[in-house]
Amino acid sequence: MVVVFVLAALLVVGVLVTANWYVWRRLFRDTTRAPGPVRRIGAAVIAGGWVLTVGALVAERAGAPFWLQRVLAWPGFLWLALSLYLLLAVLAGDIVRPLLRRYLERRAAARQAWATTGVETSASPVAADERIPAGTAPPQTSDTPDAPQTSDTPDTPKAPDTPSSRTTGTTEGADGSDAGAASPLARPSRRLFVSRVVAGAAAAAAVGTVGYGTYGVLSGPKVKRVTVPLARLPRAAHGFRIAVVSDIHLGPVLGRGFAQQVVDTINSTQPDLVAVVGDLVDGSVKDLGPAAAPLSQLKARHGAYFVTGNHEYFSGAEQWVAEVRRLGLLPLENARTELPHFDLAGVNDVAGEDEGQGPDYARALGDRDRSRACVLLAHQPVQIHDAVDHGVDLQLSGHTHGGQLWPGNLIARAANPTVAGLERYGDTQLYVSRGAGAWGPPTRVGAPSDITVIELASRKA
Repeated sequence: MVVVFVLAALLVVGVLVTANWYVWRRLFRDTTRAPGPVRRIGAAVIAGGWVLTVGALVAERAGAPFWLQRVLAWPGFLWLALSLYLLLAVLAGDIVRPLLRRYLERRAAARQAWATTGVETSASPVAADERIPAGTAPPQTSDTPDAPQTSDTPDTPKAPDTPSSRTTGTTEGADGSDAGAASPLARPSRRLFVSRVVAGAAAAAAVGTVGYGTYGVLSGPKVKRVTVPLARLPRAAHGFRIAVVSDIHLGPVLGRGFAQQVVDTINSTQPDLVAVVGDLVDGSVKDLGPAAAPLSQLKARHGAYFVTGNHEYFSGAEQWVAEVRRLGLLPLENARTELPHFDLAGVNDVAGEDEGQGPDYARALGDRDRSRACVLLAHQPVQIHDAVDHGVDLQLSGHTHGGQLWPGNLIARAANPTVAGLERYGDTQLYVSRGAGAWGPPTRVGAPSDITVIELASRKA
């Protein structure tokens, strides 16, 4: 087992090193003529970014002083997102690169042909401002057969007819570039020009993507509204609104101000019930208690409920359960409460199994009246299969973040039955929220954050 772990770790390190060397090559080596400070600065930026990323991850997991976590978190986690999109951008650039070079080569060939024969080529016509007006002969050089000979021009011996003398009139500079005007970019210069254009575009695209995705997270989650019909819901409960929020991930990046945004957004929907379905925090009550304090302002006619996520078990689940209870939320630890028209149940996250606090469906659902509709709060979508076995009508989950950083949705889809949205499994429906916050980079791309208002509908209405 240890050998397998070591081999897997070496494979991951090898892939990371190769990917970062590739990014450095495309952004710094290929855009410079020779080794120098630009290449060294590029290597230092990439290596330093990963040092900050590893430092941020280790500091968070090791419970380092909170001030140190905050210092490392912003640059370290943002670099994690930026490096991903730099890699994707340079990969995309390698698709564009040969097309751009071919275009420049054809354009140079067309100009060269025009300079020699005065005839345009259909492949790449000469620009309108470079054309010679009709009726005007192209400029003639001394070696043009029709050039007139004057008597005062002394006869000069002709140079030997060598391959170099049969060129189109361009001369090659010391750096390998064409000095003549017939071809504006010689092959070495053209290659450098294309590399710089592609690298600049890739860097701009990566920075723009991460910047926009970060702005989206920091500006707060948007409200989604979804209607879910339940066969066993009585007519009196038709229109009951549950505000579902998951994966807030309060920590060294998202703090009290973000929590206040989330609370204000939830309260603005005027829900009948609030369901906080796990991954509230990334850190201890000591460090993040003040950040979570705005949760005490949640307002709902039937209260606010909480179940643990896997990150609570990284952060001291028992302490956080006690803290959210102090803030006025009602933890459902493998428990059920009977609301006027349906049952609301909650189970612990599967990560609690390592601490003997895993989900217990028999305890939460075993003795309930199955003629009543039941809504289950469970952090991870994979818990849906147990929900089906216990006759649950609707499970509310989070955990996936919708993939958070595209193409992370493909990975999330491989590990979860549903990544985001509403799906049916037999007689049970599963709704998965993309979450309100973000883990690691405070950035989302292709998976906007949300707070979902689930409106229950009675089929008897």
